[in-house]
Amino acid sequence: MSTQNTNTETLLELLSLKGSSETRTYEDIFVGHTPPQARDRVFGGQVLGQSVMAAYRTIAEDRPIHSMHGYFLRAGDARLPITFGVERLRDGRSFSARRVHAYQNGVPILSMIASFQEHSEGVDHQDTMPEGIPDPESLPTTADLIGEIDHPVAQEFAFNRPFDIRYVGEPLYFQQPTDRRAVNAVWMKTTAAMPDDDALHRAALAYASDYTLLEPILRRHGLTWITRGMSVASLDHAMWWHRPFRVDEWLLYVQESPSASGARGLGTGRIFNRAGQQVASVAQEGMLRLPSED
Repeated sequence: MSTQNTNTETLLELLSLKGSSETRTYEDIFVGHTPPQARDRVFGGQVLGQSVMAAYRTIAEDRPIHSMHGYFLRAGDARLPITFGVERLRDGRSFSARRVHAYQNGVPILSMIASFQEHSEGVDHQDTMPEGIPDPESLPTTADLIGEIDHPVAQEFAFNRPFDIRYVGEPLYFQQPTDRRAVNAVWMKTTAAMPDDDALHRAALAYASDYTLLEPILRRHGLTWITRGMSVASLDHAMWWHRPFRVDEWLLYVQESPSASGARGLGTGRIFNRAGQQVASVAQEGMLRLPSED
């Protein structure tokens, strides 16, 4: 079995939670895990994707998720399972709302509210996909960029992530950017085919939406992910799903940062398919602390 297939199977496994709607107090209870990885902290996108899937387990099949708003409250421990408690807030005629808490050691590490909607006809417009973007096939893979670096995190990013991420501009792994505009763009898709399950595709996109959303802030200030003494953490995450898509087909993720202050920076993103349809929008505020001059 190829490494790409294995990485996608790892994504599907972590999105496959244990439990059922019959396991509940005032919450429906599900349990997820973190695959073996080089870092001790759980990737925030993983908890987002798993929380989306936990909420889906309590929703009618004809109501896909259309929005979610979550707060990262504590760092997740990759060595421990994560318990997801879903509270059924409301089931209306066309909308359903769920609150999801992701727990470790008896305390929440993420708190999220999500909304689901039956398909409805109505007004329709969108942003225009940027022009002049090179095709993903012409861009280097992560393995091309950092695959020869003998470090466990570099090796994990290059070969073990479930998504193929290809930068339109300069990557920020270790070289300071020459372009200091607060913008960033990547093509992304899963490394292998996904099942024909819309819920899985939407949860997987929530997972991937956390990969690079704070990079416009770093780029604007000439920083990289290995800037010595820098501390970065996601504080919250909001996402809106607009139109159908597949995560095993190339998606363009265009990001910018409209503001940064008070050791916090805001990243916003728009996600397009290759046909130019805007399939999702994302926003996230992150903490960014720089080392003192001392």
